[in-house]
Amino acid sequence: MKTYVLIFIAVTLILVPLAAAIAVHNIKRTIRKYTGGLLNLNDLTMLKRELERDASERPRSLSGMSSLYLPKIAADFPDFNYAEMKNLAQSTLISYLRAIDSRDPDKFTGGTERLRQSLRAYIDMQKESSIHENFDMIKIHDSEISRYYKDGGRCMITFQLALECIHNLEEHGQLKEGSRDLKYQTKYEMDLLYIQDREKVENDSDRALGYNCPNCGAPIKSLKYKSCEYCGCGIQEYNIKVWCFDEIREFR
Repeated sequence: MKTYVLIFIAVTLILVPLAAAIAVHNIKRTIRKYTGGLLNLNDLTMLKRELERDASERPRSLSGMSSLYLPKIAADFPDFNYAEMKNLAQSTLISYLRAIDSRDPDKFTGGTERLRQSLRAYIDMQKESSIHENFDMIKIHDSEISRYYKDGGRCMITFQLALECIHNLEEHGQLKEGSRDLKYQTKYEMDLLYIQDREKVENDSDRALGYNCPNCGAPIKSLKYKSCEYCGCGIQEYNIKVWCFDEIREFR
């Protein structure tokens, strides 16, 4: 029995280093294949940097379900303009991220009052922690609908967007996370909300969603107003029932 054990140990001591050597050889061969042998294989720091840079150039893939959901949305909302809403989603997300970057929630345009309050709380939290979140060179590669559902008087369309930017976190002026030069590839989800029947909405906070005058864009503070207090434009109940972005979140 002891003889078999010794043989097993000896074979293991031989095979493990051999397997490691073969793995290293295969890795080097793969790297040479894709780099043409121009990369210095002994410089692991350079190799790591090149791999990170390569990953930073590849946009994230989306769960595109637009072709599936658009016929259903069109059946429920014949006037729904998909191209227009895609552009609105992109501009709203860029405005949202730039507000975080500038630490000024008033620079965010669009969205419900609930979303604006959430953004303000997020920025205030970062200020209290002496954290500055930077978004630079923002670029959106694509956007798609990933979900559509109706429930209790609410209609929700979720957009998914592939985003590229320079993103980092600074704490007391020192880099804490991310990079100041490498691109960051990620994706965001945005919920586009439509209150179809305000009396059936179960969540009371939905009754306080922010709306704007269709003529001048001024905020409408209450549904009791029959005309805009700024420009005097008449406001009908059906004009207040509009699509608004209610939540924005990074989707990892």
